[in-house]
Amino acid sequence: MLIGGLQKLTLIDYPGKIACTVFTVGCNFRCHFCHNPELIDPKKVKLSEIIEEKFFFDFLNSRRGLLDGVCITGGEPTLYPDLPEFIKKIKALRFLVKLDTNGTNSEMLKALLEEKLIDYIAMDIKTLLQKESYEKVVGGAVSLDNIKESIGIVMRSGLEYEFRTTIVPGLHVKEDILKIAEFIKGAKKYYLQQFRAGEKILAPEFRGTKAYPAEFLQELREKIKYNFEICEVRE
Repeated sequence: MLIGGLQKLTLIDYPGKIACTVFTVGCNFRCHFCHNPELIDPKKVKLSEIIEEKFFFDFLNSRRGLLDGVCITGGEPTLYPDLPEFIKKIKALRFLVKLDTNGTNSEMLKALLEEKLIDYIAMDIKTLLQKESYEKVVGGAVSLDNIKESIGIVMRSGLEYEFRTTIVPGLHVKEDILKIAEFIKGAKKYYLQQFRAGEKILAPEFRGTKAYPAEFLQELREKIKYNFEICEVRE
């Protein structure tokens, strides 16, 4: 595992839990609005910026009884074949594990669930599940079959989980979100996430993009909230 970052305390990333967040290096997407572009390409990450696993596990040992869980995000953590072993070490210290994923590695997701290694899943659904639209948003080729399979796996998992979509002007329109909501109808949680511009965003042309008004996202929520147990806007 290549660890590119560690947030030692978060009260937000793992709902209802006190946690830390570990960021893995490498992603198979190139989403234009990505806020962690420095983690996308392992070849561009300096060795001096990599956090050794020993340091991470020493830190976890020092937080036993203080933290409830660990959020594993990226990048895309499921790209690593040794992810199950990494999580086993975390679970051995009696921490809960939340996994953030883009859903492209459905086989890894199944393996993690079969071994009971994760406690909470957060899966990003980037846009409506049509190949041309998805590839426009993620900046490259994608297997929608894998993503659709992952959605089913998550919904049948029996775990706490959420789906989420970051809504970006120029990439998403109202109808996209309505179609996503119909596809995942019956899911426990679906969050509409507000896009935030800034210099750190991967694609320069989106750094000055103005987000949709908060009212737009709230109107969307009102239209789709009946499909889910929980449907909220994240600012």
